[in-house]
Amino acid sequence: MSFAPTSPITGAAVSGLTSPTYTIAVDVPPSINGKQYAVTALGGTQTGVDTNTVSKPFTITFFRPPALRTLPAVNPVTGVIKNIPMNQYKLITRKGAVPASNQMIKVARITTTIEVPAGCDTFEPEELRAMISAHFGTGWAQASGIADTVITGVL
Repeated sequence: MSFAPTSPITGAAVSGLTSPTYTIAVDVPPSINGKQYAVTALGGTQTGVDTNTVSKPFTITFFRPPALRTLPAVNPVTGVIKNIPMNQYKLITRKGAVPASNQMIKVARITTTIEVPAGCDTFEPEELRAMISAHFGTGWAQASGIADTVITGVL
């Protein structure tokens, strides 16, 4: 299955939010090699949090490479593939926020970049699944601590 989040998204447990959920709607991505969703409604208790608007975005976008690269041929003499190309995928969450009283809205971003050596997708897809599972599992399990660090600067 491709990137197709189910609405509503259940947010990870984070200090200050109670049972957060995010209702999403299909949105227009900034390029044809992406899928974008806008947060249109909030669930749980999220005092002060706004849904997506033109001037204060709250979007989740996933991009694939514009041109997927494949594994080149093996050198017939050495048996080695010299330059293995990388396919880069990105998951970007954008959230508009005001930095101080009477100031313009700025956009905060989370970007996860996934770099996959061409060929791994067919030769060892289980390794990629494990990597992605561990990465997002850590983010899920540590969401509150990550939020605290982003807010306090204490690691």
